[in-house]
Amino acid sequence: MPNTRIAGVGKYIPEKVYDNAYMESIVDTNDEWITRRTGIKERHVSAENEYTTDMATIAAERAIADAGLTAADIDLIMLATVTPDYFTPSCACVVQNNIGAVNAAAFDFNTACSSFITGVVIADQFIRMGTYKNILLICADCLTKATDYKDRATCVLFGDAAGAAVLSADDSCSGIISSELGADGTGCKAITSLAFRNDEEEIEQRISKRKETIWMAGQAVMKFAVKAMADSSNNVLKEAGLTYDDIKLVIPHQANYRIVDSAIKRMGIDKDKVFLHLEKFGNTSASCIPVALAEAVEEGLIERGDKIILVGFGGGLTWGAALLEF
Repeated sequence: MPNTRIAGVGKYIPEKVYDNAYMESIVDTNDEWITRRTGIKERHVSAENEYTTDMATIAAERAIADAGLTAADIDLIMLATVTPDYFTPSCACVVQNNIGAVNAAAFDFNTACSSFITGVVIADQFIRMGTYKNILLICADCLTKATDYKDRATCVLFGDAAGAAVLSADDSCSGIISSELGADGTGCKAITSLAFRNDEEEIEQRISKRKETIWMAGQAVMKFAVKAMADSSNNVLKEAGLTYDDIKLVIPHQANYRIVDSAIKRMGIDKDKVFLHLEKFGNTSASCIPVALAEAVEEGLIERGDKIILVGFGGGLTWGAALLEF
């Protein structure tokens, strides 16, 4: 069976920025409170006429170019989002058309902020079985279009972005060494955004009363996230027979500083081994990890042959981790 290598990465960040000073002007908050509780200074916002597939297309093209491939080389497109342009067609099919990936199958999936890990695991199965050779995995969200800007507990968290990776068959490296996915549906109401369902209780707890906006039980999510990320990261290490000394970098979901810091302490590792950039982008849902991965590569923090851990959690509730040789 061939192994799975991340052959290329790409990202797209919208130009418009809501900094903490702007947030102070629209909701009862301040820079000190936001920074202390979240670590976030800025979040990027998609333009009024800019949507998930627009951002995903640019990130996809950059990842394909980074892999040294063309769109025609892609066998499968998987796209994760909680803010699709349409219920149908899938965002993946729109991107396929946009980039001219005429030989690719395409589908959307959703495990919220855990989606990049989920996608890596799915892609690894397809590649190991010989079904596909080059898979384009995209995570993109326009979370600010689903943000309740009257809710100071959540509106300071979210930004927009897209991240992508090309995963290819390659026998020259270990590829995906170990991985774990998990879900706990008993916490399904901890993070919600409603579509057709009309739930009076859900609508009532939203300050704006707009059911499509994101609502979150912050303390419950934090408690879950800290344990899930630390335990999942430890589990993939144990499965691989490695320790954190063998790992060059841990790239976590960039939810907020308090969650990541608590997870780091639970893992028992130094902060220097963890990549964080949430002060610039905030929580961009599933794109957090691939955008961070692309930035780490750009900054020269990861080189070919390095072992890294990708770990995250999301609505559902879901979680996952992957240990791989880059």
